[in-house]
Amino acid sequence: MKTRILGKDLEVSAIGLGCMGMSHAYGPAADKKEMTELLLEAVDRGYTFFDTAESYGTSENPHDNEELLGKALKPYRDKIVLASKCGIRFDETSEEVNKPLITDSRPETIKASIDGSLKRLQTDHLDLYYIHRIDRKIPIEETAGVMKELIKAGKVTHWGISEADENTLRRAHAVCPVTAVQNRYSMMYRDYEALFPVLEELNIGFVAFSPLANGLLTAKYNKDSKFDAETDYRSAMPQFTEKAFEKNEELIRYLKEMADRKNAAPAQISLAWMLAKKPWIVPIPGTRKYGRLIENGEAADIELTDEEVKEMDRMLDIVPMSGVFGGSKVEE
Repeated sequence: MKTRILGKDLEVSAIGLGCMGMSHAYGPAADKKEMTELLLEAVDRGYTFFDTAESYGTSENPHDNEELLGKALKPYRDKIVLASKCGIRFDETSEEVNKPLITDSRPETIKASIDGSLKRLQTDHLDLYYIHRIDRKIPIEETAGVMKELIKAGKVTHWGISEADENTLRRAHAVCPVTAVQNRYSMMYRDYEALFPVLEELNIGFVAFSPLANGLLTAKYNKDSKFDAETDYRSAMPQFTEKAFEKNEELIRYLKEMADRKNAAPAQISLAWMLAKKPWIVPIPGTRKYGRLIENGEAADIELTDEEVKEMDRMLDIVPMSGVFGGSKVEE
């Protein structure tokens, strides 16, 4: 697979693998043997960028995902880039399927978290370590200072912020250079395009999570699709309601037409569009399926012309769209 550079020098596969869904938010945690085989197939297919977090798990095992990756990827550790995150936990008192987030970026919490993640991931360092959400109770300069300490100690080589805004990013970067932001980005959620000039200026990479709008842009779902109300966030997402499918018909039809023109799948067009935007954007779609893993990875080989990208942007500016999931509520 082709590669890209995040920040100054972090080389990753052009398409990364978001691993959250193997353990969290998309139904009960998947079978460990099947997911291990999927992860090994990803390595064979040229994926080098694997994304997890200490909070990706279940109520019974909050760290399920890191444990899965640690065991499966240990033999390939010197060939891959491992990214994880700290700074949040879920409010387990909530009865919602999409439980609110509680932030905690105190220095002592971050230091305890990195040690726990290193142990579960069976490694002595992380290639990229994010603050999972900005903790408004802790100055971002303090957080950046802790990351600087971890880098000096060799426990982390690069750091980033998930769901970062310009002000926070500039303040953090001034203390310890940020390698990447990981923000929501897809054809249906383009808010952070406003951040692109800042990222260009500061030489910070953009890691796009939910690049397929939680799977809607694969064009594989319809109004009859069902999701488990207790374990699957999609059961509560606005883009998966019956009315939303009706509203998104034109968008999906356009995607399919563009895919036919390029001899590709709709999901590949969505990812290729993103890759064509900037050379420092790296999407990290997640999957539990072998076929989707291959399809997503091959999106890196699809070439879109500047005019095709502009045409798609013009379409996205005017085509009707439903609301789209914007993330879990953060408790202040």
